Amino acid sequence: QVQLVESGGGLVLAGGSLRLSCAASGSIFEINAGAWYRQSPGTQRELVASIINLDRTYYADSVKGRFTISRDSAKKTVYLQMSSLKPDDTAVYYCRVGINGDYYWGQGTQVTVSS
Repeated sequence: QVQLVESGGGLVLAGGSLRLSCAASGSIFEINAGAWYRQSPGTQRELVASIINLDRTYYADSVKGRFTISRDSAKKTVYLQMSSLKPDDTAVYYCRVGINGDYYWGQGTQVTVSS
C-alpha cells in the first residue's frame, strides 16, 4: 500500500518563502512523475507545477520564477519551494505522484499568505 504525507504548509507574510514536502512510503518500485496542485474555496483545483523523471518541469504562468519543483529519489520525496509568496497563493496544496504505474494524492496542506 502506498501513502503520501505532505508537510511544510503554514502562515507566512507576503514576500516570504515556504517549502512543501510530499513523502511517499510503502511498496514503491518506481516514481516517475510528481506534481503540485492547489485549490482555493470556490475554485477548481489547478496544476501549479510538475516534474517528469528528474528534469522535465512545468510551471503555471502565475508561479514561474517564484516556485521550484524538485524530487529526491532516495528519499522518495517531491518538494515545492515557494518564494516571493503573494496573498493570491493562499490555498490548500495537494501533491500528486505517479508510483508503480498509478497516481496517488496527498492529503493537502494549507498555505496562507497574509498581506
